[in-house]
Amino acid sequence: MKARIIVVEDEPDLREAVAEYLGASGYDVATAENAAAARSLLEAQPFHLAILDIAMPGEDGLSLGRWLRSKTQIGIIYATAAGTALDRIVGLELGADDYIVKPYELREVLARVRSVLRRVPASVFAAGTRRFMNFGSFQADFDGRLVTGANGAVIEMAKSEFDVLEVFLTRANRLLTRAAISEAIGFVEDPESSRAVDIRIMRLRKKIEADPANPKFLRTVRGEGYIFSLPAGDGN
Repeated sequence: MKARIIVVEDEPDLREAVAEYLGASGYDVATAENAAAARSLLEAQPFHLAILDIAMPGEDGLSLGRWLRSKTQIGIIYATAAGTALDRIVGLELGADDYIVKPYELREVLARVRSVLRRVPASVFAAGTRRFMNFGSFQADFDGRLVTGANGAVIEMAKSEFDVLEVFLTRANRLLTRAAISEAIGFVEDPESSRAVDIRIMRLRKKIEADPANPKFLRTVRGEGYIFSLPAGDGN
């Protein structure tokens, strides 16, 4: 199946140059000049990878990427101005797969696109189907907001618990701080939010870990945050 890419860039010449180059390289490419236009396209049709300019008027690329990552496992590449290391760090923490520094060469864009697409879960290429993700003996249905265990047994889970689980599953094997988790689920970061995140994680462990005191999936990194460990072969 031909990979579908959306390029979100407010500079018309650059936007069209990237789209033309990737199109000539065998990809199906759509473009958007801002986040609002991108949201309309992303909600209307499936994509496998998004290239998002960070510094756009109105809603910026980081905000768009956060919304996109909360909904799907597609690849995300941020385009950031030279010298803005903070944007790159924040972008990677929020779930980006890679970044490119402007001004960039089109050959570099193509190389990074190819690299990220190799890591995109196969389930993302099943366009038009529900979004599922496996971890161990469990399966999460993102569209139905449902988790099932062995033999299809439904795991009872509150909305707030599923919200946190979805954040971890779509950012598996990455260190997430409490601040990043709070932001992803729409909390204002403060001591109370951090406690609320910890409580949800404690409840999740009781439902998905065979031994919550020695978790296989949802591990604590002391003094830093949490990592959801997804074993090789899981996720599709």
